[in-house]
Amino acid sequence: MHICVLGAGVIGVTSAYRLLEAGHQVTLVDAAALPGSQTSLGNGAQLSYSYVAPLADPSVWTHWPEYLFSSDSPLTLRPKMDPAQWRWLLKFLAACNANRVQQTTVDLLKLAFFSRDQLQQLTQAIPFDFQHRTAGKLVMYTNAKGLEGARRQIDFQAQHGCQQEIIDAARCLQIEPALANAKRDWAGGVYTPSEEAGDCALFCRQLVDAMTQRPGFRFAHSQRIGKVEMRGGALTAVHAGQEQIAADAFVLALGAESADFARQVGFTLPLYPLKGYSITVPLLDSANQAAAPQVSITDLSRKIVYARLENRLRVAGRVELLGMDRSIPTSAIDELKRGVDELFPGCGDLSDNSTLSPWSGFRPATPSGVPIIAAAPVKNLYLNIGHGSLGWTLAHGSATLLAELIDGQRTSIDASPFSFSA
Repeated sequence: MHICVLGAGVIGVTSAYRLLEAGHQVTLVDAAALPGSQTSLGNGAQLSYSYVAPLADPSVWTHWPEYLFSSDSPLTLRPKMDPAQWRWLLKFLAACNANRVQQTTVDLLKLAFFSRDQLQQLTQAIPFDFQHRTAGKLVMYTNAKGLEGARRQIDFQAQHGCQQEIIDAARCLQIEPALANAKRDWAGGVYTPSEEAGDCALFCRQLVDAMTQRPGFRFAHSQRIGKVEMRGGALTAVHAGQEQIAADAFVLALGAESADFARQVGFTLPLYPLKGYSITVPLLDSANQAAAPQVSITDLSRKIVYARLENRLRVAGRVELLGMDRSIPTSAIDELKRGVDELFPGCGDLSDNSTLSPWSGFRPATPSGVPIIAAAPVKNLYLNIGHGSLGWTLAHGSATLLAELIDGQRTSIDASPFSFSA
């Protein structure tokens, strides 16, 4: 078939690759000149296959006043006169129960481990460098009670293939000596040696470059998708820039903008953008590099993640539910800079924001945290959306699962948890 993939973030790019591998002709469409230019550009860089617990959690109920009113909360909610926001929030709260969260975690772990295997297969097939490395990951806790709660989660996830361990503060510093300079008192951490990191935007660009060398692939860049054409309840063409693109099937992978496209063709998606921010600290000399971590770090109390990308340190955090506000307030960047100064003082010059590549992006999430990888209620349209903050982690498995569904194959993992429901 000729399949048109809408969106060239990491979800769209990996979808295009797997469909091309399956023998289809593929057109990849995006409004930007380069793939991976939006949400994939400045994400946290961590490939966190063992850390997939959804945002929807029973603890949300006790922290609700903080999310609404505290300026220090890493999760911020600004209620708007927006029916889509309220519909999403009501479904989100319904998903904040222990049984649902456990099942969601199991489903996401299966997809994450499948995704890890698919990325390994891809890197063996295509020799390219996106600064991919098995870095290991430490999730750092500042209190014993939180660490004990983590032990219960680790025991549960161990039943589903996760290999993690609780370690004390001294062992954390042995694994990552750069933490010795932190202005924090640690109770300990959770260590997962198998976790990975990599530059998502670089991955997208190099994979598109590799696909461009092959017959049957075209990247229609710098073309914003406009009106659509329908016939007999089926999507038959989209207008992108000045071009009309007809295809046998379409894949919707437009991230947070997918909800608008779905409304245009006649259905509603349970999707809302979770806004986040990042900075990328250049590690200019040996002193900076020694002060920065090698292991990926999550400061759980601040909800800030740190990932080493060769001579750079990616620092990302915050979850904001405030619609499609693309601004980058100074306060959000200052919060990330304070995090760097607290944990890794001396790892870089934080005085000039222009050298830190400030970024904001919209992580498109379903209320439960489970992505939708399925046929849409509109003929000829398939969905690969709703990965939230796990897009980089889950992209490779999601793309393969989608290609199997489109081709009518028996899927490698159970696809039913990722089906569409209005």
